[in-house]
Amino acid sequence: MLIGVPKEIKNHEYRIGLTPAAVREYVEHGHSVIVERDGGAAIGFTNEDYEAAGARIIDTPEEIFASADMIVKVKEPQPGECKQLREGQILYTYLHLAPDPEQTRLLAEAGVTAIAYETVTDNRGGLPLLAPMSEVAGRMAVQAGAHNLEKVNGGSGTLLGGVPGVAPGKVLIIGGGVVGTQAAKMAIGLGADVTILDRSLPRLRELDDIFMGRVKTVYSTVDAIDAYSREADLVVGAVLIPGAAAPKLLTREHIKNMKPGSVLVDVAIDQGGCFATSKATTHQDPTYVIDDVVHYCVANMPGGVARTSTMALNNATLPYGIALANKGLQALANDANLRNGLNMHKGYITYKAVHDDLGKQLNLEYLDPLKAIEI
Repeated sequence: MLIGVPKEIKNHEYRIGLTPAAVREYVEHGHSVIVERDGGAAIGFTNEDYEAAGARIIDTPEEIFASADMIVKVKEPQPGECKQLREGQILYTYLHLAPDPEQTRLLAEAGVTAIAYETVTDNRGGLPLLAPMSEVAGRMAVQAGAHNLEKVNGGSGTLLGGVPGVAPGKVLIIGGGVVGTQAAKMAIGLGADVTILDRSLPRLRELDDIFMGRVKTVYSTVDAIDAYSREADLVVGAVLIPGAAAPKLLTREHIKNMKPGSVLVDVAIDQGGCFATSKATTHQDPTYVIDDVVHYCVANMPGGVARTSTMALNNATLPYGIALANKGLQALANDANLRNGLNMHKGYITYKAVHDDLGKQLNLEYLDPLKAIEI
């Protein structure tokens, strides 16, 4: 197979779909790889590194999209990229379709076979290709929150860890999954007063054991969100419904009742955000203020630490990518976990949660993924 790796074009996105080490793995399996010139230069992967790994360097993204059998990216294709995709081509990247009808429509028109990192599963029901970026985003959430709590950045001027004689700041984490756990680790490390809300009692028990009483674990209800958000200096939104739009757990009324200068970090923004006032921002212009509350809603948070993120992502995506290159659509037929990543195929939506959110709006049909790959 010919594997194409274009340079990412989203605002301040420096990650790249394949590292030189990953390219070498594809080549060792008998595949050819083409990489856009300077695609990884911003994070220290030179054209010479890619050539040494066996790739050919291509000058323009148009050449890559026109010739590659499989496109490997990091972020969802932008409109101009979507229009270069075609039927019979595999797109392997993060998609986050549910809150993005325009991208979904363009992928349907292209007829491309689109496999979303964020909905590939494992045998334990986890999301192995989402997990590494969730780990990065969870850690960055507290880092970003602490920075924006500084008065010069619009915050209340609160130091999360406090100092002797002054109480620490209060961090509320809504969601106890991978993002929430990593955010809690960082917040505890800073010395903050940390509370995690979740609706799974087994998960709350696990978190209680993991943190050995260093965090408060509270069952998530509207009342709990109301009470704890009023007192919080930093709220991290860490909820996820795989493939679907995120629920709006913090309402406009909750936000009006928060302390002036407090900070919201919405890690769920890729799936539409879990705060009523959330709207996607960029690393170039990451925050805005509503009701005296600072909102940080960067839609590609891990792109801010692009070298670490690229290597962590490739560790997870490489085995599935090699399977796709080796077997094509047969890899989807053979592996139910990889098949769960199939979101679009030949104009059909093939992931139920995406169809539930967008099918009627876009007048697109749902087709079971196993049946889809047979057509």
